[in-house]
Amino acid sequence: MNEITLTINGRQVTASVEPRMLLADFLRERIGAKSVHLGCEHGVCGACTILLNGQTARSCIALAVECDGAQITTLEGLRDDPVMDALCRGFHTEHGLQCGYCTPGMLITAHDHLRRKADITPEGIRHAFSSNICRCTGYAGIVRAVCKAADTLASESTISAQETPHGN
Repeated sequence: MNEITLTINGRQVTASVEPRMLLADFLRERIGAKSVHLGCEHGVCGACTILLNGQTARSCIALAVECDGAQITTLEGLRDDPVMDALCRGFHTEHGLQCGYCTPGMLITAHDHLRRKADITPEGIRHAFSSNICRCTGYAGIVRAVCKAADTLASESTISAQETPHGN
């Protein structure tokens, strides 16, 4: 057994783990992060996507011991995030999900894309989602949902900037 310390969704966690325990299994079984889904267990489908030290990562191909000292954010950790709120509203209104199995990984990927890119285009969104597999939707609703979230965030920041007096 190896002792690891991780910061998961802003909370420090220390635990003993087997050297071969996958990070996805640790997050689901020990932490209760049920948004981390296991699909292919080969890092291909994207259902297990998390933020590892601020970057998207596949938790099904990372060993928990390799992540000692890391900061991990799962979908649960983005509960009060304004970008995630806009994405969830977009996914709801644009029918960006069906069975929902891929949705947590899609949301994490979309959140990362919106956070890093200033110019959001349907082509760029499709490229970002090339690392996530959805067998139900055909991606059209997902792309519309992310575009809607980007528009919402842009209009909200414009409103906030107009409402905030300059110099304060």
